[in-house]
Amino acid sequence: MSVLTVQNLSHGFGDRAIFNDVSFRLLRGEHIGLIGANGEGKSTFMNIITGKLQPDAGKVEWSKRVRVGYLDQHTVLSKGMTMRDVLKSAFQYLFDLETQMNELFDKMGDVSPEELEKLLEETGTIQDILTNNDFYTIDAKVEEIARGLGLTDIGLDRDVDDLSGGQRTKVLLAKLLLEKPDILLLDEPTNYLDEQHIEWLKRYLNEYENAFILISHDIPFLNSVINLIYHMENQELSRYVGDYDHFLEVHEMKKQQLEAAYKKQQQEISELKDFVARNKARVSTRNMAMSRQKKLDKMEVIELAKEKPKPEFNFKESRASGKVIFETKDLVIGYDEPLSRPLNLRMERGQKVALYGANGIGKTTLLRSILGEIKPVSGSVERGDYLHIGYFEQEAKADNQNSCIDEIWREFPSYSQAEVRAALAKCGLTTKHIESKIMVLSGGEKAKVRLCKLINNETNLLVLDEPTNHLDVDAKEELKRALKAYKGSILLISHEPEFYNDIVTEKWNCETWTTKVI
Repeated sequence: MSVLTVQNLSHGFGDRAIFNDVSFRLLRGEHIGLIGANGEGKSTFMNIITGKLQPDAGKVEWSKRVRVGYLDQHTVLSKGMTMRDVLKSAFQYLFDLETQMNELFDKMGDVSPEELEKLLEETGTIQDILTNNDFYTIDAKVEEIARGLGLTDIGLDRDVDDLSGGQRTKVLLAKLLLEKPDILLLDEPTNYLDEQHIEWLKRYLNEYENAFILISHDIPFLNSVINLIYHMENQELSRYVGDYDHFLEVHEMKKQQLEAAYKKQQQEISELKDFVARNKARVSTRNMAMSRQKKLDKMEVIELAKEKPKPEFNFKESRASGKVIFETKDLVIGYDEPLSRPLNLRMERGQKVALYGANGIGKTTLLRSILGEIKPVSGSVERGDYLHIGYFEQEAKADNQNSCIDEIWREFPSYSQAEVRAALAKCGLTTKHIESKIMVLSGGEKAKVRLCKLINNETNLLVLDEPTNHLDVDAKEELKRALKAYKGSILLISHEPEFYNDIVTEKWNCETWTTKVI
């Protein structure tokens, strides 16, 4: 049975078309991976089916009484609420039912026997709903899900306003899983999650009985939880049974078949045109030429999709740094309270180091302390000589009103417009993207603009905080290649071992330094 039906959907932003006459059906129990390159419209599709965005044309129909849960990266959590408050709000509809039931009990003393019978029947129905939905074990369920995603370690009575980006994502995900909707819509849920909690989410989704649609560029994770792929490309949506690896095989085969058919048809068109040109003027062959012309006119011409520009990341390198990149002496990091024990760390020229560990233990705080952006609680950091640092922050500033061209021009005022456009194009952005405002771009496209700045500045130390979040498969592979080729030093935070294992010379486990309970 179809839970969601999308018919003849078309949508675009300005003159940039995203979908053209797209149709889609979601059946009960389907576990769908929604894939495609950055900017193909995956998050836009989610916003349309949840009603946050009205399409230009087409129809979106949910079946009746379906509860939909959407993990949106941009949801705001209100200051003053604790994590426990947010998680318990997943059961608000049950608390409302309990209030309704108590009001009915209050009425029972003042009604006739007939009305009393009706009220008893109504309260009995509500009581059954509360019992069947585990209303009386809500606290235990909150603790169970919170423990699985590592939230109990942070403290459920902590204000949500004090949380890191990764911790906020975990809270939203935990709330969504507690709601147990009929349909889960997950937009890059593994961004900001550490390895341990990605494994927990993997197990949860494998056991999930209801349907879900998952957007993710984390291919091992995607492969382990889905049984259907919907591929978004060139304003179309195509369905493939199986996992991502099987999709790649079938997609490549279809592409080769189309290219073969295209070549064959182009040869036929060329021969027909040649025959018409040579024979239309002669009386004896004019009818044959007209017949061939009619065939040409009726022919449905095969068109090959334009190749999407693939990113090229080649980091510009400055003169070599001094031997020591940085050295810390009894460094204690943190804000109001310490996040680490005293750290004595040393990094030398040529080292490529991955920092890993659970969210919220101070990985980003350590980077910012080393860079001198925040003061340590105690101890010191001594940076080496001749450092030219390129820093990729985890979270970009919101609502950037600049166009991509203006953003790069501000960083490189000596560039001509042609050079700015060429620099952005090399990062895999099309002309439409390049001329758009940054605020309307997808997460992956925004990341490519920031990478464009990074690769065009001369550096000898790259400090990268979760650089693969939002990047599509091609961009991730190219970034990996570029970082392996980079001759300078690298300090990298990542939750994807399959990304950093081939790049780094050392891995530092931040969980061994933290004062936090993990």
